[in-house]
Amino acid sequence: MNTRTRVLTGTALAVALGAGTFGAVSASATPAPVQAAAKKDDDRNFTTSTHLTVDAATRAAQAALRAAEKENQKVTVAVVDRNGNTVVTLRGDGAGPQSYESAQRKAFTAVSWNAPTSVLAGRLAQTPNLKDIPGTLFLAGGSPVQANGAPVAGIGVAGAPSGDLDEKFAKAGADALGDK
Repeated sequence: MNTRTRVLTGTALAVALGAGTFGAVSASATPAPVQAAAKKDDDRNFTTSTHLTVDAATRAAQAALRAAEKENQKVTVAVVDRNGNTVVTLRGDGAGPQSYESAQRKAFTAVSWNAPTSVLAGRLAQTPNLKDIPGTLFLAGGSPVQANGAPVAGIGVAGAPSGDLDEKFAKAGADALGDK
């Protein structure tokens, strides 16, 4: 190795070690009171939200499906979380192929607006472009699930001969969550 290469290598090594030492000193130079104040500020930057567990979502979907089966209806039930992501979908025996997506979209719509989809369907007269929002379905059959007045999930049911029945079954699923 020639002298020039040795000097350059040594200089690079010294710079790297110096940067590492400086970084270590900088990282530990913040006094504790400033860190405590920063933590307090961080608390104002975050919120806590309530989410439906998978077990609760399954219990709600099963309750909705049982309510439909008692009336000899072949439906699909979907439960979505606060963000509209599907947690559970149960397709009842004999439910039509269209019911799967319809149930999910009704659940998404109910949680998005924190209202039953039958109520939201009535709003289309004043605001017909609501139906253009992706993922939504403004037909009766979706019910929101709330915790302390805030939406935490949506239950959608599709496949019964009327939206009123679909919504009745979705509400049965939501009501089952109050039991436990």
